[in-house]
Amino acid sequence: MTGILIGTIFSLYQQGVWINDHAQVNVTEVKRSSEPLIPEQQLERMDARFLFKSVAERVKPTVVYIETVIPINGSNIPDDEDHDRDEGFWDRFMPHQARTVGSGVLISGDGYILTNNHVIDDAVQDGIEVTLNDKRMYEARVVGQDPTTDLAVIKIDGKELASITVGNSDHVNVGEWVLAIGNPFGSLRSTVTAGIVSAVGRGNLQVINDQLGVESFIQTDAAINKGNSGGALVNTSGELIGINTAIASQSGTYQGYGFAVPVNLAIKVARDLIQYGEVHRAMLGVSIRGVDHRLAEELGMEQIRGVMLSAVPEGGAAGKFGLEVRDVVLAVDGEEVNESNELQEKIAVLSPGDIVKLKIWRDGDEFDRNVKLGSMESAGRSFFSDSDSSPEVEPEEEEQGRRYGNGVEFGSFSLGFKVMALSKPEDARRFDLIITEVEEQSEAGRRGLKEGYEILEVNETKVEDLETLKDLIDRSLERRGSVLLQVETADGAVGYYELKE
Repeated sequence: MTGILIGTIFSLYQQGVWINDHAQVNVTEVKRSSEPLIPEQQLERMDARFLFKSVAERVKPTVVYIETVIPINGSNIPDDEDHDRDEGFWDRFMPHQARTVGSGVLISGDGYILTNNHVIDDAVQDGIEVTLNDKRMYEARVVGQDPTTDLAVIKIDGKELASITVGNSDHVNVGEWVLAIGNPFGSLRSTVTAGIVSAVGRGNLQVINDQLGVESFIQTDAAINKGNSGGALVNTSGELIGINTAIASQSGTYQGYGFAVPVNLAIKVARDLIQYGEVHRAMLGVSIRGVDHRLAEELGMEQIRGVMLSAVPEGGAAGKFGLEVRDVVLAVDGEEVNESNELQEKIAVLSPGDIVKLKIWRDGDEFDRNVKLGSMESAGRSFFSDSDSSPEVEPEEEEQGRRYGNGVEFGSFSLGFKVMALSKPEDARRFDLIITEVEEQSEAGRRGLKEGYEILEVNETKVEDLETLKDLIDRSLERRGSVLLQVETADGAVGYYELKE
């Protein structure tokens, strides 16, 4: 056996075939291109997503990081191991402070910055610091604030700064690509995320905690988190179309729903704040309600569309130009409106004294009517909304209810909500009972009652006037300590709420 093995090895050696434990490697030169295989311009023509790089490069220098110092009450400090509640000697004389973070957008080369009101609200003196994309830092001052839109303008002393190009939010369509640029969580500076426009004219989010709040947001699935507030929402042309304002989340972080104030409204607010220090709000002078299936049938409309005028006070802009209760607004300056917040937004971008062209439906007929808009100052605190509130009255007068003409009454309740009663045109003794205000920390607020809900029944008894509503609620609270309300939401859903004294 040994002889055979030796003979085999000797034979291979003679033939020049030898076993080598080193593998032979053929080296191939790797070809590298100094230019992209497909030029960027060609890619951009193929798909809008290839624009993201150039858009981000243009827009990022216009988005800033904002850090705000605000005072906090020492009693609100959490009682845990991460917070020291012991007051030192100087703490008795110097208030506790905290830092909040957010984003802003440079809208001019001389340093005007548009952001959210909640980003800079309650700032201490010299407590706003702005950091640009190139890390330059500035102290900022507040130019003006508008809680009704959650917008504010601040100013830094700069020259020839990069500023954003403003687009037209009326041209934004569902499904188009957008980029959100901001500073999420404070530490992730100049972050760019992409998504699409999921909806426009989104309202009833209860994001803006103001009686006259205007909510008509652009909804996007581009990731928006804490710290993005006040940042830019831009289209694929790099134009500003919205100011990122809020997220819908159960965890406090991004879950697929972000909301931005449309830029047409935001820029109108910014211009007023810069020029006047406050917003000059145009008023139509009505209370409104979106038309749903039930209301369309009641009005005799063939299609479910438009926004109904539920109250037209005498002396208001609409009343002066011949509009009536139960008129339905179909369009504003040629733009259709089918939700209350859409009509609010269309009027909010205008100024007092502007002439607006309304398309009106009345008893089966359609016609156009020009209306000269009034101002909030002349109209007092009344506002066109599906959650309208009463004019300012003394508390004791509100407790008993009060009439304001045109079949409108107002009343407030100890459970923490107010109601507006609107008389039905077919019978002036019957009313629609609309909740106009809910106190956040009241029993009604804690139970989830919302502005805009219509009260249908109390303890399974139908109610159609303010006096009966008050009587049934008072008797139920006295006997049982609770009351059961049946309500209908603006979307037509019916639900029940039990309120306890």
